[in-house]
Amino acid sequence: MRPLAPLALSLLLVACGDGESLLPPDARLPDGGRYRGDVVNGVLQGAGRIDYPNGSWYKGNFVNGQWHGDGEWHGSNGEVYRGHFEKGLFDGQGSLSTPKSSYSGGFKLGRRDGEGTLKEKSQTYRGSFKNDQYSGAGHLELEDGSIYQGLFDQGKPNGEGVRSDASGNQFSGKFVNGQLEGHGNYSNANGDQYIGNFHQNQLQGRGRFENSDGDVWIGDFKAGALTGEGELLGSDGSHYVGGFADWHFAGQGKLSMADGSVFEGGFADDAYQGEGVLTAKSGATQTGYWVNGQRVRDGSGRLLPDSLEQGLLNQGALLDKALAAVPRSTPATELYSLVLGGDGNQSVFLREADYVSAMLASRFGAVGQITLVNHRDRLIDRPMASRETLSRAVKTLAERTGPEDLIFIYLTSHGTQNHELVLEQPRMELADLPADELASVLAPLKDRDKVIVISSCYSGGFIPVLKDSRTLIMTASRADRVSFGCSEEADFTYFGDALFAQALNATDDLQQAFEQARAHVAEREIADNYEPSEPQIWAPKGVIAHWQRLRQQQAQKALQSAAAAAKAARKGAGVVAQD
Repeated sequence: MRPLAPLALSLLLVACGDGESLLPPDARLPDGGRYRGDVVNGVLQGAGRIDYPNGSWYKGNFVNGQWHGDGEWHGSNGEVYRGHFEKGLFDGQGSLSTPKSSYSGGFKLGRRDGEGTLKEKSQTYRGSFKNDQYSGAGHLELEDGSIYQGLFDQGKPNGEGVRSDASGNQFSGKFVNGQLEGHGNYSNANGDQYIGNFHQNQLQGRGRFENSDGDVWIGDFKAGALTGEGELLGSDGSHYVGGFADWHFAGQGKLSMADGSVFEGGFADDAYQGEGVLTAKSGATQTGYWVNGQRVRDGSGRLLPDSLEQGLLNQGALLDKALAAVPRSTPATELYSLVLGGDGNQSVFLREADYVSAMLASRFGAVGQITLVNHRDRLIDRPMASRETLSRAVKTLAERTGPEDLIFIYLTSHGTQNHELVLEQPRMELADLPADELASVLAPLKDRDKVIVISSCYSGGFIPVLKDSRTLIMTASRADRVSFGCSEEADFTYFGDALFAQALNATDDLQQAFEQARAHVAEREIADNYEPSEPQIWAPKGVIAHWQRLRQQQAQKALQSAAAAAKAARKGAGVVAQD
């Protein structure tokens, strides 16, 4: 067996891999290190390896007893370096890994220095280093998806650079200790843009902000908001010059509105407040004292009647008159309508509600109509939209219609994520209308075929509680999506325009009209770079058939009326000839 001993020892040494050799060391160092390699005149020289008592080791080149040249270091703490050494220190190009980080690049006197890439704590930096810190041009990616590319100093963004985050926000300009300072630019995924001064990443100083709708604010910004003297150029053609507080009109200013009217005087929270003059496009003026947008005293200081109080006094009579005008059913199939504009802060809902009411009468022959609207200027002469007025309107339709009739209901307003239709009359507190409560309000019409159209955000969430075999439902969006077009200057919401102003003026087929409207809305949202709202429909065949019968009967009635008129005209012409 003795001849096999050298072979067995050789195999054992090979199996050790990077571990310490089993051969006796060539030298023992004062710190306990065991050296295997060349020793010249008592000094470590050339290729060799040192193994230390704590498990650390170095393998590579030695010059005059020091690590010098190419080599690798394995620390007992898990640290591993491979690369160039200079007088015992990492120096030159190399790679260093620890249990929490990895680096590849330049070193100088044991520290990261020069170009390199560092990955640690779920962030990555590629660029220039000095004394172990980011310094010079670099690219930093953080765990949250944000990115900075530009100049660094002492480990932080310093100098010109661009920072973006996962939400699409982007800042560019000069950074000081990681904060955007001085002149710079900001933009976000929604299309908003700012050019101006910054302080600690916030809008601060003179600047220009433009939102995705095209509204432009110019002036003095403070702590991220326009506060001080400024100017607003509205996308609707309005123009304001004066004081601001946190983006809102405040102090003295002049507002020129899209309808040609002008108000000059005091403002607070975007409303007329204090002394002022309102000049209509016609030149007529109202001078006096204003509180929360309402003129409470005239130019001579006389107290004026409160429009809210007057409107409340009129509401009972206005609703009674509207309900009394609904005719009772006849043996013929008739169309009745109920239209509601819910949010009185924006005129678009009033305009849309009135258009739909007029269209249902003129194009589709609605004989009994109720329109309920909220609007800041119409409380005195229009029945308002509330849960109680809606309930009374539904009960009236249930009493006045018959099973042969068809009812068309249109609801337009803002909507909430909880599937509530917003009901709001300025200067009043109205409860919103949840989907399940709307179903309860409509219960008296359970034996009537009806078409319900809802134009609001998240309106698809109304379908599950409203749908049945006698109710066709169209909504402006999916249950989890917003819809678009709600603005003061607009005549229609996107969906209201697509369905009524366009599709139903081209066809009286409800399903075809909905598909045309859905396609038109999708095209418009793509053009405006909006997330698709995805309008929804629930279309029972029985309701579709009832609508078709109604339209056929209306067409036959129209032909009969035209024939009777022609006969009367011919008869009249004959009488004239005999005379």
